[in-house]
Amino acid sequence: MSKIVSTIKCGVSAMPQVGLGTWQSKPGEVGKAVETALNCGYRHIDCALVYQNEPEIGDAFTRVFKGGNVKREDVFITSKLWNTSHRMEDVGPSCEKTLSDLQLDYLDLYLIHWPVCTEPHMGSLFPMTEDKKLMLDSKCPPFSETWKAMEQLVKDGKCKNIGLSNFNKTQIEEILEIASQPGGVKPACLQVESHPQLPNLELLQMCKDNGMAFVSYSPLGNPGSQFRREDQVSLLEDEDILKIAEAHGKSPAQILIRYHVDRGNAVIPKSVSEHRLTENLSVGDFSLSPAEIDTINSITNRVRYRTCSVVHFKESPYYPFPEELKE
Repeated sequence: MSKIVSTIKCGVSAMPQVGLGTWQSKPGEVGKAVETALNCGYRHIDCALVYQNEPEIGDAFTRVFKGGNVKREDVFITSKLWNTSHRMEDVGPSCEKTLSDLQLDYLDLYLIHWPVCTEPHMGSLFPMTEDKKLMLDSKCPPFSETWKAMEQLVKDGKCKNIGLSNFNKTQIEEILEIASQPGGVKPACLQVESHPQLPNLELLQMCKDNGMAFVSYSPLGNPGSQFRREDQVSLLEDEDILKIAEAHGKSPAQILIRYHVDRGNAVIPKSVSEHRLTENLSVGDFSLSPAEIDTINSITNRVRYRTCSVVHFKESPYYPFPEELKE
C-alpha cells in the first residue's frame, strides 16, 4: 500500500491532503491514536478546544517530537476558536490556552469553529439559559471584531494561517470583505462537513475561486457517531461506493478519502485503530476517473444528509444552515 504524501496550498503553508481528525476520539484513546498516526506517516493533525482532548494530544506531541523521528516543523497542526470566545478580548487567551494544552509555540492553522457566538465566562462551553436554551452572547460581536483579533494572532506569530469552519457562502463573503482591508489577513481555509451525501460543491468552487484550501471533516459520513440520524444510509455500504471499491481493490473508506484527494481537497478522517489509520493514509497508489467522481457526486441526488447540523445553535442569527430547518 502506498501512503499519500501530497499537499495543497493553505495560505503561506503546505497542508498534507490526508490528516487525522480528533473529533469524538475518547479520552485515553486519542493520545495513542495521534502518536501512532505520526509514527506511521501522518503529518496533519486536526484539533479543537471543544473536543476537550487537547491536553492528551499535547502529551502525545511532546513524546513524539522529543523522540526525534518526527519534527514539529514537519507536522501541520490545526485548532479552532470556540463559540464562547468570539469577543476581541477573548480570542487571544483562547488561542493561548490551546497552545498551552497542545504544548506548542504556534499553530499552522487556527479556525473560527462556528459563526455562532455564545455567552463567555459562564463556566461552560455550552452555556444554557434557565429554560434550557443556548445562551447567546449578549454582546453578539460582529464577524469584523472576531476576525481582526484572529488577524492579530498571525501578526503575533501565534498562528501561521487563519480560516473558517462551518460558515455558509454569505458569511464567507463577509469575512473576505473584512480581510480585504489594508493590513488584513485572508482566510486560508474552509473546513466543512463534506462527503457524497453532502458534497458541498458550491462551497468547494467558492474556495477554488478565492484561493482557499477546502478541508472535509466527516468524509466517511460519520459512521457510528451519536450525531447520525436513525434513517441515515451508511456510505460504507452504498452500492456505487462498493462497486468502485471492488474495481480498484480498495476499501469503501479508501474510495471516500481518495474522492477528496482527486478533487484537490484535504480530508481528515477520524480513527483510533492502527489498522484503519494505516489504511486511511494508504491511498497514494490509485486515482478515481472523472466518471467515477461524477457517479460519487450524484449520490447526493438520491440521499442527502448533514450529520453535524447542531440544531441547538438555531436560535443564533449566525446559524449557518437556516434553510435546512425548513426541510
